[in-house]
Formats: sequence, structure tokens, C-alpha cells
Amino acid sequence: MINIGYPNLPFRIQKEKDKELIFDENRKKWVRLTPEEWVRQNFIQYLVQILQYPSTLLAVEKEIKLGELRKRCDIIVYKLEKPWMIVECKEPGVELNDMTAKQIFAYNMVLKAEYLVLVNGKNTFCLHTPSQKMLETLPDYHSPIF
Repeated sequence: MINIGYPNLPFRIQKEKDKELIFDENRKKWVRLTPEEWVRQNFIQYLVQILQYPSTLLAVEKEIKLGELRKRCDIIVYKLEKPWMIVECKEPGVELNDMTAKQIFAYNMVLKAEYLVLVNGKNTFCLHTPSQKMLETLPDYHSPIF
């Protein structure tokens, strides 16, 4: 498991009727602030602000096709114009287990990323797919490819 020190950032939050919205800097739009969205926004800012991943190479809620099904990946990080990392976000109360891992493995059948990350705001796991090893830290985006 990886310990994440989330940055304390002033997210732009507003209320609309009875719903809270958060401004997604990546998608440049207001989205409903659900527990999963809170995890997603914090993890994006961790990648960009702390680890210095280029925000322009992150795709959020990217639609992919799994056979006849259309699914949305929470976060895809691109490197050398290919998916390099897939991040699946869950709300804090959702356990990261075999069921949640199956979802990201299905996405990777299509995307073939080097890293798979599961995060629920409390726990974070990262798998390096070529070696099938769980990592103790998230990979450095700017280092040479593994």
C-alpha cells in the first residue's frame, strides 16, 4: 500500500440547488461533488501538484469500449502518446479488493498501460504490469521508462 500525502488545496466548490459542485480544473467544468469525485479531484491534484505529472497528459472520465460496452476510466495518464497509467477511484467506504481490481484489469485489456492504480482516498495500490509487482511508491513520471 502507498501512503499519499494529499495537498491541502482551495478547491472551488459551489452549491446549486441542493447539490454541491466542484470545479474540475482538468475538464474545465463544474461536476457534482460525490465522495468518489472528491477522491478523484484530490488524486489528480496529488499527481499534478506533488508528483509534477503534466496535467495536459491526464484524461479524466475517458470513455473506452470494452467489446460492445462503453465504460469510463477515472484517470488515464499518457506518456509517449500511449496510456501509461490507469487510475480507478472509489469512494472512501469502498474496499479495494479483487472486485475493484477486476474493473481496472478489464480496462487494461484495451489500454495496455504500464501502471494500474486503485485509490479510495485512504488506501492506494499501484501495480507495475510488466513485472506484476506491487509498488511502494507511485512512479516518477519524468524518469526513464521502467
